[in-house]
Amino acid sequence: MEKYITKSYSETVALAEKLAKDMPLGTVIGYLGDLGAGKTAFTTGLAKGLGIDADVSSPTFAICNEYKGNGKTLYHFDMYRIDGWDDLYSTGFFDYLETDAYIAAEWSENIYGALPDDAVIVDISKISDTEREFKICKKGEME
Repeated sequence: MEKYITKSYSETVALAEKLAKDMPLGTVIGYLGDLGAGKTAFTTGLAKGLGIDADVSSPTFAICNEYKGNGKTLYHFDMYRIDGWDDLYSTGFFDYLETDAYIAAEWSENIYGALPDDAVIVDISKISDTEREFKICKKGEME
C-alpha cells in the first residue's frame, strides 16, 4: 500500500495526474471516502494524466460521466445511490468493464464485490479542511 498526503486541491490533482501516467489501459479505480474527501478532484488529475482535456464534474445525478481525449476514454461513476445488483446492472457498469476504457467509481464501497480483483483502490481520508491522506493499493491487497 502506498500512502500520500496532499495539502490542497491542486496537490491532489497533481498526485492523480502523476499516478495516471503509469496506469495500464482499462484500469478500474474504486474510491473510498466521505463526502468532500476529494474523489472528483482526484478524477480531475486522473483525466489530465491520461491526456484527456475535460471539465470533470461529479456524476451524482448522471450516474456516469464520459470523458474522451488523446485516444482514451474515462468513465466516471457515482455509485452513491446504488443499492444492490439490479441497480448496478442498470448503470451499464458491467458493459464498461468489457472495454479498454478507464473507470473511476466514486462510492465504490457500494459495489465493492463487483470490482475486479486488480482494481486500484484509492482510500481518501480528510485530515483537515485542506489536507487529505490517500492510501492506494490493488483490491486484492486491501488490509
